[in-house]
Amino acid sequence: MRMRAFGRLGWPVSEIGYGMWGMAGWTGSDDDESRRALDRAVELGCNFFDTAYAYGDGKSERLLGDALARHRDRRLYAATKVPPKNRRWPGQADTPMSEVFPYEHIVEMTRTSQRNLGLERIDLQQLHVWNDAWVADDGWKRAAEDLKREGAIEGFGISVNRWEPANVLAALDTGLVDSVQVVYNIFDQAPEDVLFPACQRLGVAVIARVPFDEGSLTGAMTANDRWPEGDWRNIYFTPDKLRTTLERVERLRPLVSAGASLPDLALRFILHHPSVSTTIPGMRRVGHVEANLAAAQAPPLPPSMIEALRAHRWDRDWPIP
Repeated sequence: MRMRAFGRLGWPVSEIGYGMWGMAGWTGSDDDESRRALDRAVELGCNFFDTAYAYGDGKSERLLGDALARHRDRRLYAATKVPPKNRRWPGQADTPMSEVFPYEHIVEMTRTSQRNLGLERIDLQQLHVWNDAWVADDGWKRAAEDLKREGAIEGFGISVNRWEPANVLAALDTGLVDSVQVVYNIFDQAPEDVLFPACQRLGVAVIARVPFDEGSLTGAMTANDRWPEGDWRNIYFTPDKLRTTLERVERLRPLVSAGASLPDLALRFILHHPSVSTTIPGMRRVGHVEANLAAAQAPPLPPSMIEALRAHRWDRDWPIP
């Protein structure tokens, strides 16, 4: 497993991290299988794990806490997120900050996450939504400073609204934000425009989330796929959007070389960019772990392939889910 520096915090983190939403927020999860997948990831050198209180109201955090306890001999980095107090995604400019991230809420939720994770100090605490309209609010700034000062957290980050990668630049300029989590993949290349240069200039780490576009870039989805009631993918992939997405996936397939896979190509595209500290595919099964972590052992994609993949950029105008 290759390592990269996590921005100015300097942590050596695995290029392929572990996204843990699917273990609690998607249907079809199995806790025993999740534990085996987490253990296998640690065995293969993955050391960065991203969860959130909102993933099953702490369930995903507790699964990670158990894994951290099983592997106390390894230096594993735990990242979690404070849910918006109003439980609304994405962050809207006209929503008062008092309804989203008041000081007391950030501190209280950090205490809860500490208990779920079994940690006195969380490596990275993040705000799970954001809008730069809130940047002048004093509460979130004091919370970040106080939690760091008392040793409850080491790093502080922000998870950016989907398809709004520039809607965090003002927060970065405060100097309080150590990392940004942003949707970045073969389709969603917009973070390269202004966010990545800003992160490089300021030493802010980048966590690339949704590397497989919620599953479409695995190449395994079909136009007939449907999910149980309550599954988030039914919102993201309505029938019309699913068909449109799969048409674009089909246009990608000729770029997959013999013996390779579309997920491998998707991960290696993300890793070509020097701003990216780690990417966090969701992995619920041992087979997924082994296949995805193998991408960190493959050679970098050649410039000609990167250029070919640039043609598949897709700046969507869908309502942000």
